Amino acid sequence: MKKSLRSTIIPALITCLIPLTEAFSQEEPLEAAVLFSEEIQPNYHYEYIPDFTYEEVDQRIKAMKTEMPFELNERIFSFIQYFTVRNREYTKMVLARKDIYFPLFESTLKKHDIPSEIEYLSIVESGLDPQIKSRVGAMGLWQFMPATGRMYGMQVNPDVDDRMDPELSSDAAAKYLKSLYRMFGDWEVAMAAYNCGPGNVRKAIRRSGGKKTFWEIYNYLPKETRSYVPQFQAFLYVLNNLEEHNFNLEEPTYPIEYEKIRFDRAFNLEKLSELTAICLKDLEKLNPSVKNRNVPIANRSMEVKIPKSRAIFLKENLAWISDSLGNSPTILLTSNDSPAIIPVEKAVASTNAARISYKVRSGDVLGTIASKHGVSVTQVKEWNNLRSNLIKVGQTIYIYNGKSTPTESLADNTSGSGNKTYTVRPGDSLWIISQKHSLSIDQIKRLNNLNSNNIKPGQKLIVG
Repeated sequence: MKKSLRSTIIPALITCLIPLTEAFSQEEPLEAAVLFSEEIQPNYHYEYIPDFTYEEVDQRIKAMKTEMPFELNERIFSFIQYFTVRNREYTKMVLARKDIYFPLFESTLKKHDIPSEIEYLSIVESGLDPQIKSRVGAMGLWQFMPATGRMYGMQVNPDVDDRMDPELSSDAAAKYLKSLYRMFGDWEVAMAAYNCGPGNVRKAIRRSGGKKTFWEIYNYLPKETRSYVPQFQAFLYVLNNLEEHNFNLEEPTYPIEYEKIRFDRAFNLEKLSELTAICLKDLEKLNPSVKNRNVPIANRSMEVKIPKSRAIFLKENLAWISDSLGNSPTILLTSNDSPAIIPVEKAVASTNAARISYKVRSGDVLGTIASKHGVSVTQVKEWNNLRSNLIKVGQTIYIYNGKSTPTESLADNTSGSGNKTYTVRPGDSLWIISQKHSLSIDQIKRLNNLNSNNIKPGQKLIVG
């Protein structure tokens, strides 16, 4: 059963070289040899594809350590030939994406006590493309239909589709596969049910006379499912025997390290990119479930993935960045009739919170007024029904600040040494504190001998 490419390539090369040797036969031997070596060099523009036999593949599979049974047959062997010879480009594409998602798959499958080999199933499902959509509407790395996705807690709406979130979809796939395994007691049959549905698998089992394994019910399964499991097994073999088939990835792709941050508001990824100098393409890669770059009010509590290299900066400046995204956080108030979503600032203003009146003076802007009172520009605009940042001298601005006074809101006091101090509150950053006290971040760090921008609630800082 030996398949040889040399038998066709070598005669072809010899045929190409015969006219050249005849052309040089009239020249002096030395001159012909020099001309041949200098001007006519072998031209290798083909990729070497190693030969292999059924027996060699079978031996390699038997040497593999897998958590689930894996036996070679002609159907699996034909797919191995296809992905190592006829469609090598597809295999290379998968290899380029493998290191992005496999670490996530491995940790997820381990958490759910599922054989690690199941991670190769995503290759058959999606080619490791988190945003791919099938002709019937299945979406993401694990190709969930909308109804099944919602059944496992994934939201699907015009702006956010959690089926494209690698973490959420991988966790849902693990849960679904585990439930199918409990149903059928066989991982290959569970994978078949993942593809065609448990109803079709039960039908195949009945038609087979009550058989229980995939290959026993193979002939009674839908045509697509008969290829589905063998493809999975072919990739399980190929990706564990890359050198034997001359697969050498020159430029592997690695995942972007990230941290999750919740903004609790609607916003646009493009605006976030502008405010934080985070590459927009990186934000989109890390958050493939966000469609049209918009996080809507309905998904305001979702965690957004941020490149780890920018996470510290964003955390330290979260207050002003969140405020500058252009949308106020909201809360849901319910009445006897229907729920209503209103801005948090208006809800706070409607309580018994103490109101402070401030008269605008020459040189004032909303930013300085807000900083003096420890609130945001958005809050000031909401409380005073301002549509823009324009204010005029003599105008009265109202500030709601709980039961505290402006002095108390800044949490300022004077220490025994005569230094003015500030007690850090939750949500504070050095940038926010610097704006409140007309200092630079470097000045605050020098005054307090800080080696980094890290501060914590309750910490006392010298600010004057």
